[in-house]
Amino acid sequence: MKKTFVASAAVLALALAPFLPGITVAPSNALAQDSSGATSATQRGLPDFVSLVEKAGPAVVNISVDQVIQARNDENNPFAGDPFFDFLRRFGVPSPEFSIPGHPGNDAPRVRQGIGSGFIVSSDGFVLTNAHVVGDNKAEVTVKLSDKREFKAKVIGIDRRTDVAVVKIDAKNLPVVAIGNPDAARVGEWVAAIGSPFGFEHSVTAGIISAKARRLPDENFVPFIQTDVAINPGNSGGPLFDLNGRVIGINSQIYSRSGGFMGISFAIPIDVAMKVKDQLVQFGRVQRGRLGVYIQSVTPELAPTFGLDTPRGALIAQVEPRSAADNAGLQTGDIVLKVDGIEVKESGELPRIIGEKRPGNKIKLEIWRKNKKQEVTAVLDELPSEDTAQNSRSVPNKNTRDKLGLTLRPLDAREASSLSVQGGLVIESATGQAARAGLSSGDVILGLNNEPVSSPAQFYKLIEKAGKRFNLLILRGNARIFVPFKLD
Repeated sequence: MKKTFVASAAVLALALAPFLPGITVAPSNALAQDSSGATSATQRGLPDFVSLVEKAGPAVVNISVDQVIQARNDENNPFAGDPFFDFLRRFGVPSPEFSIPGHPGNDAPRVRQGIGSGFIVSSDGFVLTNAHVVGDNKAEVTVKLSDKREFKAKVIGIDRRTDVAVVKIDAKNLPVVAIGNPDAARVGEWVAAIGSPFGFEHSVTAGIISAKARRLPDENFVPFIQTDVAINPGNSGGPLFDLNGRVIGINSQIYSRSGGFMGISFAIPIDVAMKVKDQLVQFGRVQRGRLGVYIQSVTPELAPTFGLDTPRGALIAQVEPRSAADNAGLQTGDIVLKVDGIEVKESGELPRIIGEKRPGNKIKLEIWRKNKKQEVTAVLDELPSEDTAQNSRSVPNKNTRDKLGLTLRPLDAREASSLSVQGGLVIESATGQAARAGLSSGDVILGLNNEPVSSPAQFYKLIEKAGKRFNLLILRGNARIFVPFKLD
């Protein structure tokens, strides 16, 4: 179950575990009908989705998944404590895991059953859905068509970074969806979703595009389409259509405090999904370019300290040794403004732009360094499947009192070696102006306005030279970040 927490609410993945029993839906009042008995939505100034559903509906499928996992009880259950899991239990739904027949006991393997949605993108049986619907490459996937035919599907590939999966069924001459252009879609336009919310197959809901290029926490590769289309568990992997019946997105997540729809849902743009699909079909995995930098946003407070008139680009806080960026000569403090002529408006765009390129590709970067633009060429590495990090801790030593509210001490040789840095000042306490700037105990000051620091005396001289506005390069845990500082 995929989830992301935002402001105490949960952005929940929408794959549905066993159906909700005993739900009764009360009939609603019908719209006015013309003499033929057909609903006249256009007379009311509303869009008519009838032709869209009739044309595109047959290409939408229901997906059910059986996945064998190891789980003992709620204590070891990966769903335990999950808001969506609690939501299901409040409606009397049992745990989405149960013992396999012939393997009794809490230590036995378990089967997770779930459902989701998908849509056919080729007449020979390729189906797009969400990675969190499929689960993993060993899952048993069944695809049910609108004409009630069922097929066992082969999992072609899963990409968890974009939450896209491709499965294949053995069938020919299947109905397919038309692929649209999400870039051409505008905020405020009507859109429709078809899927299986709570197991009700081929349900149609409609709404408008609320926003584009939404970025969610821990989501670096997907500029989500936000809509107010009613999306619920079971809609995951289903298509989001424009009024012309073309798919512009894959419904993936909702923003919810209760586990159910609350008016905010997110779809993966179809162009992103199709690029992933092509690589999964060809290679079985997605190959992404990797530059080898840690970045942060250029805030309105940081921009003038780097000589920029407006906040833009991606600020490089750290360059990994022997990476593509290191080989290209990129430096901490550089700001990436463009990649192959594509403008980097804010830092979150850089991972997606680089990730869409293949390892080994040569790219041209326009950077901002020391108050002027420069061009740098880099040859991309490949982004690994998992990133690794090492934590380091510093040990206190002698203190030096800083008039700005900082208690500083130099890093000793052992600490500097363990952190792979040269020089630096450990912040042992931060009060006053330093605390208001966001500095805290344990941070390590590595530089001021891109000048390395190694002693408090040198630090003071750099402050006097910098004036009232400057930036500090801070090592915080594993991350290097720039902190803007404005003297009172």
